[in-house]
Amino acid sequence: MDPATAQTPGLSAGRLELYRTDLSTLLRLSGPVVLSRLGIMAMGLTDAIVVGRYSATELGYHALGWAPSSIVLTLLIGLLAGVQVMTARAIGEERPERAGAVLRRGLVYALWTSLLATVVLAVAGPPFLHVIGLEKDLADGASRALLVFALSMTGYGVSVACMFWLEGLSRPGPGAWAMWAANVVNLGLVLLLVPGTWGLPALGAVGAGWATFGARAFLAVVMLVYIARLPEARALGVFTKPSHEPEAEAEQRRIGYGAGASNFLEVTAFASMNVLAGWISTVTVAAWAIVLNVAAIVFMVPMGLGTGAAVLVGAAYGARDRAGVTRAGVIAFAVTALFGVLVSLAIWPAAGLIAAGYTTDAAMIALVAPALVLSCLFFIPDALQVVVAMALRARSDVWVPTWTHMTSYVVIMMPLAWWLAIPMGMGLTGMLWAVIVASLMSCGLLLARFWMLSRRPL
Repeated sequence: MDPATAQTPGLSAGRLELYRTDLSTLLRLSGPVVLSRLGIMAMGLTDAIVVGRYSATELGYHALGWAPSSIVLTLLIGLLAGVQVMTARAIGEERPERAGAVLRRGLVYALWTSLLATVVLAVAGPPFLHVIGLEKDLADGASRALLVFALSMTGYGVSVACMFWLEGLSRPGPGAWAMWAANVVNLGLVLLLVPGTWGLPALGAVGAGWATFGARAFLAVVMLVYIARLPEARALGVFTKPSHEPEAEAEQRRIGYGAGASNFLEVTAFASMNVLAGWISTVTVAAWAIVLNVAAIVFMVPMGLGTGAAVLVGAAYGARDRAGVTRAGVIAFAVTALFGVLVSLAIWPAAGLIAAGYTTDAAMIALVAPALVLSCLFFIPDALQVVVAMALRARSDVWVPTWTHMTSYVVIMMPLAWWLAIPMGMGLTGMLWAVIVASLMSCGLLLARFWMLSRRPL
C-alpha cells in the first residue's frame, strides 16, 4: 500500500477532530456572551418599563436622555475591543503572562476614554438637546437624565474592559452572571428611586439614571474583584507592571479605533433612519421601532458568535496558524449562516403574532407584520457581516471592515432608503430594502476579504 494513501484516513480524522474542537469551543464561548449582551438590553428595557408605568412624560425624558449616551456607549465598547483580541493572541502565542499587560493597558484606556465620554456628554449633551427642536420642558427633563447617565460611563467602561479580557481568556461565564446580577441591582434601585418608595422623593427618569449608575458601578467592582481573586492572576501578569511595548500598545488601540469607528457609523446610520421614518409618518416611526427592536434581539446571537470567532481567530493568529485562522472563520460563518436561516424561518410565519405582541392596533399590526417578513431577508447577511468583521479584526485586518461598513451603511443605505421610501413612495418597505441591500453588500465584501487573506501567508 502506498504510504501516502495509508496516511490519508488519519489525516482526515485529525482534521475532522480539529473542526469538532473549534466548533465546541465556539459554542461554549458564544452562549455566555449572548446572555451577557441580552443582559445589557434587559437593563434598558427594565428602566423603560418602570419609568413608563410611572409617567409617560418621564419616559420621554428617559428615552431622549438615553439616546446620546447610547451612541457614546457603543463607541466606547468598540474602542475597548482590542482588549479581547490581544488577550486571545497572547494565549495563542503561549505567553499567558502578557495577558495581564493587556488588561492593565485596557483598564487605563477604559478610564480615560470613559471620563472623556462623561465630559463630552455633560458639556455637549444638554445644548444639543436644546437646539434640535424639542420643547423646552422636554429638553430640560432629558438633560437632567442625560447628566446622570454620563456619570455611569466610567463604571461601564471598566466592566467592559474586564469582561473583554475574560472573554479573550475563553472565560465568558463570569461576565454573563455578573451582568445579570447587575440587572437585579438595577431592578431594585429603579423600583426604589423612580416612584419614590419608602418615603424617598420620586425621581422619575433621573432615578432610572441613578439606578443605571449604581448597577454599572456594582458590575465594575464585581469584575475587578473576580479577576483579582483568580488563582492564576499572578501567572497571567495581572499584578505585574507591564513593560513599555509601543507596538503592542499601538496595536491594541488600533483594533479599538477600527471597531469603535464601525460601531459609531452603524449606530449613526440606523439612528438617521428614525428621522427618515419621521418624515414619512408617526405610524412609520413606531413600526420601524418595532422592527428594529426585533432585529436588535436577533443581533445578540451574532454578537456572541462574533466574540467566539474573534477569540478563536485571535488565538490561531497569535500562534501563526494560518489553517487554524481559516478553520475558525469557516466554522463561525457556517454556524452564523445556519442561525440566520433558522431565525428567519421562525419569524417569517410568526410575524403577525410578534407584531400583535408589541401593539393591539390593527392598522399597526398590518404595517409591522409584512415588514417583519421582509426583514427576514437581511437577518442572514447582517448576522454574517458582524461575525466576519470581528474575525478580520482578530487577524489584524482592522480598517477594511470599517471602510466596508461606512460604504455599505452610510454611502449606500442612507440615500437609497430615502430614495425608495419617499420619492419612490415605498415607505417602510423601501427603508427595509435599503437595509437588505446594504447588509448583502457588507457581507459579500467582508467574506471576499476574509477569503482573499486566507490565501496569503500570515
